[in-house]
Amino acid sequence: MKFTIQREQFVQSVQHVTKAISSRTTHPILTGIKIDATDEGVTLTGSDSDISIECFIPKEDDENEYVEIEEEGSIVLQARVFAEIVKKLPENQIELTVQDQFAATLKSGASVFNLNGLDPEEYPRLPQIEEDSVFKLPKDLLKNIIRQTGFAVSTVETRPVLTGVHWQVENGELSCTSTDSHRLAMRKAKVDTNTDDFSFSNVIIPGRSLTELNKILDDTEDWIDIIVTENQILFKAENILFFSRLLDGNYPATQNMIPTTSKTGVKLDTKQFLQAIERALLLSRDGKNNVVNLKTMENGHVEITSVTPEVGKVTEDLQSIELTGEELRISFNGKNLIDALKVVDSSEIHIDFTGAMSPFVLKPVDHDYTLHLFSPVRTY
Repeated sequence: MKFTIQREQFVQSVQHVTKAISSRTTHPILTGIKIDATDEGVTLTGSDSDISIECFIPKEDDENEYVEIEEEGSIVLQARVFAEIVKKLPENQIELTVQDQFAATLKSGASVFNLNGLDPEEYPRLPQIEEDSVFKLPKDLLKNIIRQTGFAVSTVETRPVLTGVHWQVENGELSCTSTDSHRLAMRKAKVDTNTDDFSFSNVIIPGRSLTELNKILDDTEDWIDIIVTENQILFKAENILFFSRLLDGNYPATQNMIPTTSKTGVKLDTKQFLQAIERALLLSRDGKNNVVNLKTMENGHVEITSVTPEVGKVTEDLQSIELTGEELRISFNGKNLIDALKVVDSSEIHIDFTGAMSPFVLKPVDHDYTLHLFSPVRTY
């Protein structure tokens, strides 16, 4: 194998595929990047068997020539070392040659690296996915969906399904839900499907997969194809394939958890509320509980307090935009609320309370396609 490639394109693709590679794998071959050179261009693959990422660098496009292929072939090279090397090579052109016994030579300017490769035949093949049912989303919308749901997945492995985000499509609408059993985030979006009766219900994508996908996608309005099978999901963008294993199990019926009535309603400025809770948590930074107390008062005021016995107490007085219903005192995990407020795309939010010991719902005022649910904290 022998080819010369533009360094910038190569570095970017190498960084993309290394996101799928784990140092803790039991298969030594999976600590490497597979490089395939064909007449059409160069394909890089990284995988840890849960996530697989494939990047293709074409020989040329309308404006630029990226790769010059002298001899086709393939090799697997140690990902960690290889990624560091290509990032630091001095010139804009990189030449990669592979001789017998998988001995690879990497040249750029005056730098020459001789690397020991592995047999590409041992590298597992990527799943072959039938593209019968496909739906599409703009990349920037998909990034938004990941940002607005990914933070609420559970980080505890005791209930594996909760470490993922639940997706379902019905009547042309995608509904994404994540919960760690103390909070819940939900985001809906219209999708473009290739068949009229397209639907699926119990697809659980690992939170980690979505986080890594988010890092790779650029913030454009280009469309991305999404293909779901029984145990895999494939995200297909231009020159990038991102496969993820799906989580087994049934996701809890979260729709039943969301209260439909309200005893107290309050409308607040998102930024003011966020900053007030951030200040309230300054005293309990070392504490594990992050408890913040909220009390509605007459004339539309909302009082926020936090007490840490050994440090002190903080009180914040907020003027609400609107306050209706019964007076209320409630305690909650302030950090959970901060996480949600940071991803709300609206300058004002509305919170519906159904009592001091019941979950409460936070929604943006501008639109109804996002929703956050929080369990209160019992303070004795």
